[in-house]
Amino acid sequence: MRCRGHRQLWLLICAGTFCLLATTVSGVRASSHDGVIFIGGDHNYPPYEFLNEDGEPDGYNTELTRGIAELMGMKIEIRLGRWDDLRKQLEKGELDTLQGMVFSEERAQKFTFSPPHAIIHQSIFAREGEPSVSHLSKLRNREVIVQRGGIMHDYLLENDVRAHLILVDTHADALRLLASGKHDYALVANLPGLYLERELELSNIVPVGKPFGAQHYGYAVIKGNEELLAQFSEGLAILKNTGRQQAIYDRWLGPLESPGWPWKKIGKSAALVSVLLLLILSAIVTWNRILTRQVSRRTEELKLQQHQLIQADKMASLGIVVSGVAHEINNPSSLLLLNLPVLKEAYLDVEEILANHYQAHGDFPMGGLDYSRMRTEIPHMLDDMLAGAQRIRRIVDDLRSFSRQGSADLTETIDLNQVVATAIRMVHNTIRQSTDHFEVSYGASLPGFKGNAQRIEQVVINLIVNACQALDSSDRGITVKTRYRSASGELRLEVHDQGCGIDPANLPRLIDPFFTTKREQGGTGLGLSVSDSIIQEHGGSLAYNSVLGLGTCATLTLAAVTGM
Repeated sequence: MRCRGHRQLWLLICAGTFCLLATTVSGVRASSHDGVIFIGGDHNYPPYEFLNEDGEPDGYNTELTRGIAELMGMKIEIRLGRWDDLRKQLEKGELDTLQGMVFSEERAQKFTFSPPHAIIHQSIFAREGEPSVSHLSKLRNREVIVQRGGIMHDYLLENDVRAHLILVDTHADALRLLASGKHDYALVANLPGLYLERELELSNIVPVGKPFGAQHYGYAVIKGNEELLAQFSEGLAILKNTGRQQAIYDRWLGPLESPGWPWKKIGKSAALVSVLLLLILSAIVTWNRILTRQVSRRTEELKLQQHQLIQADKMASLGIVVSGVAHEINNPSSLLLLNLPVLKEAYLDVEEILANHYQAHGDFPMGGLDYSRMRTEIPHMLDDMLAGAQRIRRIVDDLRSFSRQGSADLTETIDLNQVVATAIRMVHNTIRQSTDHFEVSYGASLPGFKGNAQRIEQVVINLIVNACQALDSSDRGITVKTRYRSASGELRLEVHDQGCGIDPANLPRLIDPFFTTKREQGGTGLGLSVSDSIIQEHGGSLAYNSVLGLGTCATLTLAAVTGM
């Protein structure tokens, strides 16, 4: 009897074990086959994901996924097909993840999402001549083409918009159907819509109304597969921190984005334009100095007179080119100056809503960073971009004035301490990479001086950068001082470095155009020449005192404005 009981117990244990193994095997996802992770995506959702001319997966999502896989050591297989089919495959466990899925509260009940790697906006397309649509409620009783199983299909059903839905497999099908004269509107993602409109040459359809939505777009897995999602989230975070994700984003999505929103890109573009303008300005000033010296030294030599005429003709051509470049740069900078204050006001309008959400629900991601950090960073970012755009405008104005042979406006009353502080901020990275011992001493209650702040700022930047380049170790230091000498009524700026010093034989040649001892490091020999020119223009002086092997002190002197 006891043996029979043991046998029954053993059979029950075996049966339970068999059922558990069967359940486990049936629940194993595709990634258990040889360790390969199967990743799905839409086969016609450019520029995010699509099959290229060779039938291979391509696009922003695909390149990002391959980057994460390479970084995290994953074996992956990317499968692109009909969106609705792939979504069902993910639900059934036939796929491990979708590389791009818009987040919604309803979808979050079934799927788990990574931090977003893009923000998706939606657009309503119509044939030319159709009225603008300001809200989705205006689609009631209209025939609207949407992608089957897409986020807008979900939204229209969940919010009972009561439009007559025409379901298609891809965004391309939706736009082609609309362009052929059928139905009223197509509701598609903004960037894919613009991309396909251009690629398919559908010239009779246009977006009606502004893009809307701002929906988070990232990796998605079925609930219970959070361990795999964590690997993708970690890889995505590393790509973001190294700048590789931004490079991929710019390559695929940058050309289609609306100007005014990509703040990082604006900042980089503004910095690049500023450098180009400064180089052009330096080149013009240098050419002008060279021609002046040649004319004064060789006026009696016929051959060199001909050379001077050729050089003068080059300068005239350069003036025409510079004038055109200044005009082209002025248009986008005007757009920045117009839109950035509006963006700041818009952020201030929603700041209270975000703060209330933060108080109620805790921290949340915003632009790839925590809101608790971004709420203090965004106003500074907007202010810095606005200041950069204003700086571009001032440089363009100076460039135009120079090309007209007019004198620069030197009537502004300038605070030397403020100019030095601004210059230090602009070369902060260079200073940080060059020395661990950087000290600034600002003189108290300095009087102002008359001149052009942007040009003096350029001189200060040149002096500090030269000091940084003179250091052979980060243990060596740089000291910057401002002070006022009441006896002579002069303001003084001293930039002292503990660098290699200057050979006494080279000191008289420092302000000669194109003279440099750093030619192999990319030096042009223009910085100090242009700086000396600017200081002479302001009625000041620039002197250098150096001991070889111990360091150099550059002293800038300007006449103070007193009795104000």
